[in-house]
Amino acid sequence: MTDLEHSIVKTGTTTVGIVCKDGIILAADKRATADHLIADKRAKKVHKLSDNIAVTISGGVSDIQMVLKLTKAELELKRVRTKQLATVKEAANIFANIVYQNIRKFSTIVGISHFILGGKDEHGFALYDVTPDGAVSEHSDYATSGAYGAIIAYGILENEWKPHMTMEEGKKMAMKVLLTAIKRDASVGNGIDMVIIDKKGVNEIKETTLE
Repeated sequence: MTDLEHSIVKTGTTTVGIVCKDGIILAADKRATADHLIADKRAKKVHKLSDNIAVTISGGVSDIQMVLKLTKAELELKRVRTKQLATVKEAANIFANIVYQNIRKFSTIVGISHFILGGKDEHGFALYDVTPDGAVSEHSDYATSGAYGAIIAYGILENEWKPHMTMEEGKKMAMKVLLTAIKRDASVGNGIDMVIIDKKGVNEIKETTLE
């Protein structure tokens, strides 16, 4: 391992996106870490981008904040210019373009950010994964991001996700994924944020109702 790799503060998280027959579930834990330090116990990792799109975040905080600000600005410009909301695919491609440029800029610190987008547009519900290298892919079932918790998440999702799941089943699966990750990944914890995207749009679920 190089001196540069030693000097980069490592972070961890677990986020998940699940496709249901009537919408999308996005969820994440609330713990933000800086190497072995718990830097924030109330970190918000699921963000509403517009009335029809939300996104989960993981990676370096400064890079995430920059990409979020730039993407929100681009989405608002599109809305003002065209009088229409961006489609989920358009939003995913904006994220991908900005992440691609960010990871390839010259810097002594590697800019790493990972986003999972869910939303509804005239084409229906959609889930996209924008990976740290700027690649974008659509998923018809589920996607997850983060450190060790993401590996744990895939183990559950691979075995238990099924087509035509109800939103209630999706919420329970997201809870199971994150609670399991919390038990095994020390960088994950301090509660769960969850957003559901249905025919009414993007709605945040209060933690007190997550049982």
